[in-house]
Amino acid sequence: MKAPVILINLKAYRESIGHDAQRIAVAAEEVGKDAGVTMCIAPMFMDIHPMRHHYDLEVFSQHVDPVDPGAYTGRISARALKIAGATGSLVNHSEYRQTIADIEHCVNALKTEKLTSVVCSNNVATSAALAVLGPDYIAIEPPELIGGSVSVSQANPAIITDSVEAVRKVRDDVRLLTGAGINSGQCVRTALDLGTDGVLLASNVVKAKDPEAALRNLVSLL
Repeated sequence: MKAPVILINLKAYRESIGHDAQRIAVAAEEVGKDAGVTMCIAPMFMDIHPMRHHYDLEVFSQHVDPVDPGAYTGRISARALKIAGATGSLVNHSEYRQTIADIEHCVNALKTEKLTSVVCSNNVATSAALAVLGPDYIAIEPPELIGGSVSVSQANPAIITDSVEAVRKVRDDVRLLTGAGINSGQCVRTALDLGTDGVLLASNVVKAKDPEAALRNLVSLL
């Protein structure tokens, strides 16, 4: 995906269910086109198919299970995501942690299906370890800042620069995103200036009274 990338995780908020999810998608599509930004959205599973077919957006799953198609009740495979129309998936989000073995399975399964993997990490050492698996992106998200009003690029810029350096030493083809507390155009600008390709965010857009205004603020310094 062409940088800068803005990936909106809709999570399971009341504000991202049904029609409200569509409202966010409309805003993301319009702002992405106006700003020349690669706008991505990660809705709940049931919204992947309609969003992929009705909007000009990269549509991600919020999670993928480390299973192949088979007798796995309640699980979602990379193959199922591909058929639904997803273009990629989050892996190992702080709200859905996975083991290294499971992350490796998910990254490889997504590669097989030609889907983009965004693996979440909470520190520099973990980012370096995950880089060995060769995901497309690693998203740096210190859990204590997720959902807050202070972004990681403000509170702890060293974790971003150190992660970029650590990942580059392992593999120079793995790109990075900045997550946790992203709430303004300055946050996005700083994330890019520190060496990442974009941001992963959620509540600042999803819970906003005006998602379009929130997104225009985020791209205002690009």
